[in-house]
Amino acid sequence: MTPDMPPDATADGAPDMPPDATADASPHATPDVQLVKDLVAEIPAFEDLYETHVFNQDGVLPHVFFWDVTQETVQSYLGLDADAPDWRRTLRFLEEQSAQDVPGIDEVVVTSFLEYLPFPGKPGHEIVGELGPVMAAKFAKVRPAG
Repeated sequence: MTPDMPPDATADGAPDMPPDATADASPHATPDVQLVKDLVAEIPAFEDLYETHVFNQDGVLPHVFFWDVTQETVQSYLGLDADAPDWRRTLRFLEEQSAQDVPGIDEVVVTSFLEYLPFPGKPGHEIVGELGPVMAAKFAKVRPAG
């Protein structure tokens, strides 16, 4: 640190902030954080969930957020929560995002959405049959037994 640098700056002069805060402050968020922001922009019914998440996590943690997205999507599919974001819109959005084949996006969609869908015999497993072709192929790779 040089004398003319602010006390909270790193050696490269950037403010010393947590990684998610840096991504949020940047106009060029990482793909996984941008996925979360794009989902909320596309499906405003996720806004309350997003705001609660950011407050509780002190930033955006895409994998943690998408666990909740999965739960909300399955609840909507089962018709258990009339206020849950529409499952069809969520699947359509995620299919479009998955088709881009961006590593940061794929990691979140596969690891924190597809892998958390209900297993065979559990309520809501039938949602797997509603996946678009791109997500269905990725699902088959990570959970070949369903």
